[in-house]
Amino acid sequence: MVRTLAKSIREFKKPSILTPILVSFEVVLECIIPFLIANLVNEIKAGCEMQVIVRYGVLLIVLAGLSLFFGERAGSACATASCGFARNLRRDMFYKIQEYSFENIDRFSVPSLVTRLTTDVTNVQQAYMMIIRTAIRSPLMLIFSFAMAFIMGGKMAWIFVVVIPILGVGLGLVIRKTIPIFRRVFRKYDALNNSIQENIRGMRVVKSFVREEYEQQKFGKAADNVRDDFTRAERILAFNGPLMQFCMYTVMVFTLSFGSYTVITSHGLDLDVGQMSSLLTYSFQILSSLMMLSMVFVMITMAGESAERIVEVLSEESTLHSPEKNALKTVKDGSVDFDHVSFKYSRTAELMSLSDVDLHIRSGEVIGVIGGTGSSKSSLVQLIPRLYDATVGTVRVGGVDVREYDLEALRDQVAVVLQKNVLFSGTIKENLRWGNPNATDAEMEEACRLAQADEFIRQFPDGYDTWIEQGGTNVSGGQKQRLCIARALLKKPKILILDDSTSAVDTRTDALIRQGFRDYIPETTKIIIAQRTASVQDADRIIVMDAGRIQDIGTHEELLKRNAIYREVYTSQNRMGDGHEQ
Repeated sequence: MVRTLAKSIREFKKPSILTPILVSFEVVLECIIPFLIANLVNEIKAGCEMQVIVRYGVLLIVLAGLSLFFGERAGSACATASCGFARNLRRDMFYKIQEYSFENIDRFSVPSLVTRLTTDVTNVQQAYMMIIRTAIRSPLMLIFSFAMAFIMGGKMAWIFVVVIPILGVGLGLVIRKTIPIFRRVFRKYDALNNSIQENIRGMRVVKSFVREEYEQQKFGKAADNVRDDFTRAERILAFNGPLMQFCMYTVMVFTLSFGSYTVITSHGLDLDVGQMSSLLTYSFQILSSLMMLSMVFVMITMAGESAERIVEVLSEESTLHSPEKNALKTVKDGSVDFDHVSFKYSRTAELMSLSDVDLHIRSGEVIGVIGGTGSSKSSLVQLIPRLYDATVGTVRVGGVDVREYDLEALRDQVAVVLQKNVLFSGTIKENLRWGNPNATDAEMEEACRLAQADEFIRQFPDGYDTWIEQGGTNVSGGQKQRLCIARALLKKPKILILDDSTSAVDTRTDALIRQGFRDYIPETTKIIIAQRTASVQDADRIIVMDAGRIQDIGTHEELLKRNAIYREVYTSQNRMGDGHEQ
């Protein structure tokens, strides 16, 4: 785990190494200062001249200034290293997620990935900051102060040997109790983020059904679960404070009592006033070091679970890879073949989403796909651009197994307009250029005309420079679908897949889009998934899906005669006169 995380330090190795070095100088200087103060007290007690006092004073000021300088430089280097490490960690995770297949994404879930990129990285950043500074400073301060206490106090310093194990056992018990709670609480963070994400995405539905109170209760329950676990953990961690105070005041009472007794009874021979004052200072340094160490342990405890969750993301390998050698870069044509293909989303699933699909589509053919909800229409077409791999059988594009293609080359030639259309924040031009970064204005306008989007775009005051809000919230559902179709057309693909992507446009516009495809891109294979028979009735062939199987294939007229499912769908949709629009 540590090795995986350490790869994200990269260009911040220098400040990461420099921080402990600067901290070491700071600690040495802080341990020397009480020793000099003890000598100064003894000199004053002996009736030294003013010159001696000034010399000690100047020396102490110089040492204090150097300690401050090294401390400030250490803090600056520590901040640079920890913030840079967090930046690299987020970047590495984000880049890794871009390599994931849909199967990988399904395994983690979106809210969980968001939590890992934000909360978990912040926890690891804070832990790293404490490790390279506080976790170095505290042990060094403990060791140096302990050594100086023995030098200055002799047998008096043995009190620390008694107190430190008590404190160590207490801290060990605290850590042992809190680790399972922190592991549990980060999983509940995922549920909390999921509740927020679901509510924001479905805000219009929530308001239209007046479900605000229910959503508040659902969020409140998730938030209370997180609070309860954190409260339980904090109550255990709060034991640190009283334990530390007990040890600190025990040492103070012992040092003042026995120290004063030793000074008086030995007349300063075994222990003088200067040594006793320095011993008190070193006792505070030792105990404050232990307190800081306890904070480090707590932070590492919290960050340990976060680190494991981050490493899970970084170590996850995509289930889809391009061939390592001789990957094909060119797709010959738009033909598609399914050779007895079966598919399931999870390797542990008992039922297949697709069963024994045997289908052959010629290049340039227009194929309609229709079927009830859950008939695996989308599952069928997702195997073509290799968003998933077939569990059984072979999928071929251009006569070649899709697993033999370079993934980027294959997906460049297979444009998919998914059921859930997504537009990104930016201008219309910037969104369209997702299909082709080098597309000219003329090419974008032509694609929009084919998608029946040019007309409404020109009605905007800024035309193609109109700003689209995140998710396309400032355009209608039909406009969003047409922009997504235009974006796909800019790829100039050999295969165009429309996954119910004209459901929000009227039947006239739908017909114009399909007519434009037939007239202007006849060589492109077009696969149209639809709920309306009007969207597929002029296709060369129509596939009827049912329960993950191809129930029938034929033209509109053939299916009306022989297929009960297709006939029932057609009749139900045209009974109320929808056919007049066609």
